[in-house]
Amino acid sequence: MKNIYIISLSIIGTLILFSSCNKYLDKEPDNRTEINTIDKVAQLVGTAYPTADYLSFAESASDNAVDKGPGVGNSVDTRDRPYAWEDIFGAGTNTPSNYWNGCYEAIAAANQALESINTYKLGVKSDPYKGEALVARAYAHHMLAIFFATTYKIGGANDAPGIPYVTKPGEKVLQQYDRGTVKSTYESIVKDLEEGLSLLTETAYKIPKYHFTPAAAHAFASRLYLFLGEWQKAVDHATLAAPSGDFLNNLRPINTTMLNQSSGEFRDGFTRSDVKSTLLLANCYSTWTYNESARYGYGPSLTPMFNDPNVTGGTLANKVLSYSAANYTTYKWLYYFFYTGPGIGFPYIMQPLFTVDEALLNRAEAYAELGNYQASLDDINTFYSTKIRNYVPSSHQVTLAKIMSYFSISDPKEGLIKTILVAKKAEFLQEGLRWIDIARRDLTVVHNVIDAKGIETSIELKPGDPRRIFQLPEEVKVAGLELNPR
Repeated sequence: MKNIYIISLSIIGTLILFSSCNKYLDKEPDNRTEINTIDKVAQLVGTAYPTADYLSFAESASDNAVDKGPGVGNSVDTRDRPYAWEDIFGAGTNTPSNYWNGCYEAIAAANQALESINTYKLGVKSDPYKGEALVARAYAHHMLAIFFATTYKIGGANDAPGIPYVTKPGEKVLQQYDRGTVKSTYESIVKDLEEGLSLLTETAYKIPKYHFTPAAAHAFASRLYLFLGEWQKAVDHATLAAPSGDFLNNLRPINTTMLNQSSGEFRDGFTRSDVKSTLLLANCYSTWTYNESARYGYGPSLTPMFNDPNVTGGTLANKVLSYSAANYTTYKWLYYFFYTGPGIGFPYIMQPLFTVDEALLNRAEAYAELGNYQASLDDINTFYSTKIRNYVPSSHQVTLAKIMSYFSISDPKEGLIKTILVAKKAEFLQEGLRWIDIARRDLTVVHNVIDAKGIETSIELKPGDPRRIFQLPEEVKVAGLELNPR
C-alpha cells in the first residue's frame, strides 16, 4: 500500500494533477496536468473516496469480536492489537494509519476538484461534481473524527482536539496543520455537507452507487445528525435516503431472496452495485477477511445473536457459516485483485459505506429520542420484517411491552434505543459499523481473554479511556500535530 502521510497528502497531484507541475518539469507530461474541464473534474471527484478501510481495527476493537482461544486461530497483528486496544505500528493494509492516509488522499482529490471548478470557472454544469466533492470531503473528515478524535458530546463544550480540516490543496511539502477542536471540526463537516447536498443530482453518473447521490448523502446526514443530537434533522434526512420514501422494499431481503441464495451466490451478490439496499460503494484495498482463521473475531460466543430468539420472539435469518472449529464468517466479502505486475498486486473489496437499512435504524433512533415511540416501533418492525426467519407479523411484532420484558428495562426510550443498537450490531457484523455506535453512545466494551491454560478472564474499555481514540500516525508530528494521549 502507499505510505503517504498528511505532510504530503495535501499536495497529492502537485507532481501529477496540478498545473504547477511545470515548476518541476519543463513540459506537461499528459492531459491530467490541468483539471480544466467538467469531464476531468468528474473523473477526479470519483476518486475522492478512501481506498483504505476501517473494518479490521474497528471490528476487532468492538464487541463484535471474541477471543477464540490459543491454538484456535492465527495471530494477525491488525486483529490482535486492536482487540487488546493497543496501538498498531506502521501504515500497512488494515491499520488505522493506513485509513488516515486513505481519508486524506480522498480529501486531497476533493480539494483539487473544488479548486479546479473555481479556477476555470466551470459554471453550473459542474455543480453536481462540486456537490459530490463537498460531501465526500465532509464524509472523510467525519470518519477521521470518529476514529481519531474525542467523540462529539451533545451539549458539551467539545473543546478537545479535533482533526485537521483541510480545505485547500497544499503548496508546501512540509505544510503545518492544526487539529482545531471537535466543535470546529463538526462545524466544518456540517457546512460542507449542507452546501454539497444542495448541488447533488441523481442523474450525473453512469453507475450512481459509486458516488454520493442525494440518497447516499441523506443517509450520511442521518448518521451525522445522530452524533450532533439534532434528532429531527436525522429523521428528515433518513426519510429522504429511501427511494420514494419506501424503506420496506429497499431493505436487505435477508429472510427472502438472500436466505434462498447459496453461500457463493450470497457472497458474489452482497456488494454488487445493483443491490437496492446499498446506497454507496467504495473499492478498498483490504485483507480484512482474507484469512478468517484469526484468533480474534467472529467466534462461537457471538452466534446466539442469530441462533437465539431476539426481542421479536423469532430468530434472524442472516447467514451464519462455520468452516472450521470456532471460526465463523458472515460470508459478505468477495475479494478482487488489482495487479501491479506479473503475479503481484493488492486484494480489494467493494465496501458498502451507506445502506437503506442503516438509514431506517437511524430514523428509528431519532424518533425514540424525540419521544415518538410509535414511529420508532414502526421502523423497528419494518426492519425486522425483512430479517426474521419465517416472519409472521402477529407473532413477531415488536412492542414496548416486549422490549421492556426482554431487556428488563422500564424506560421506553432506553428500551427502544437498546433494541435498535442490538439490531444494528447483528445486521452489520463484520462491516465495522458497531464501533461507530460504541463511540457515539459511549458504550463499554468487554472482551474475553483466554490464557495458555484455558483460563478465561475479561478486560473492559470504559467511557473516558484514552484508548477509545485510535492513534495518529507517528509521522504527523512533523506537520506540527500532537498525538493522542496514552
